[in-house]
Amino acid sequence: MGKLDGKVCIVTGTSRGIGAEIARLFAAEGGKVACAARTMREGEHPLEGSLEKTLADIKAAGGEATPVAVDLSIEEDCLRLVKTARDTYGPIDVLVNNAALTYFIPIKDYPTNRWMRSWAVNFHAPFILSREVLQDMVARGSGSIVNVSSGAAIGPGRGPYGEGNMRRGAGGTCYGSEKAALERFTQGLAAEVYDNGVSVTCFSPSQVVPTPGTVHHRLVSGMDDPRGEPTSIMAKAALLLATAPLEKVSGRVTYSQQILKEFGWIEGGVGIGVDFPGSGYSQI
Repeated sequence: MGKLDGKVCIVTGTSRGIGAEIARLFAAEGGKVACAARTMREGEHPLEGSLEKTLADIKAAGGEATPVAVDLSIEEDCLRLVKTARDTYGPIDVLVNNAALTYFIPIKDYPTNRWMRSWAVNFHAPFILSREVLQDMVARGSGSIVNVSSGAAIGPGRGPYGEGNMRRGAGGTCYGSEKAALERFTQGLAAEVYDNGVSVTCFSPSQVVPTPGTVHHRLVSGMDDPRGEPTSIMAKAALLLATAPLEKVSGRVTYSQQILKEFGWIEGGVGIGVDFPGSGYSQI
């Protein structure tokens, strides 16, 4: 028996990295997974990874999934994703908002079109997708929405800012603001739909996760960076939050290793949420 047997799941950002690992685990746990991303085939994106590859992995392991190539910065594509998942498998049980788009540009240099596109993918798409799947979840009195945030949501605090202040980041103000907004959105939505039996949660990596994206942005030294957190940890945390009882997790803003340790899914743990506190919303 899998934890998601027969459940219809939508996972965004599944062509590579964290999203691909979540999709593989959800399918292994019996979920019927609609895998969403922009890249359908290898070579269509500069980074390695594609829906084609993720689907092949899932099928080879005996799982059930369908690919949906979408640009989540476009509302019509968000709507098409939910419709395709619903038409293929039935009413939606689980939504994981994992897709992210980052540019790491200082505010003084940030082009408006990139700013708007980043907010569309990282914040507006989770709103649109959540609104649409709630039509199924509220009607059935059950469901789970899991949002993926980032340590970037932890602000740098007040000045003065010395050269050694690592939390200033280089061009991360936009991304951090989006993720902080997603955490507030999570708790607000969780309160709205709690009486409807729908769980809404949010979590971030406790450590930077080596993926093609984080390697590209030089957040880790490589895919084998020993300081990094495996994608499997993030996938397990997503599974926990998607399947834990409503009253135990809804409204939680947490971190991968923190929540896994709390529920006994791992013994130890390091990083944000374990060694030091996370964002303000994780403390509420």
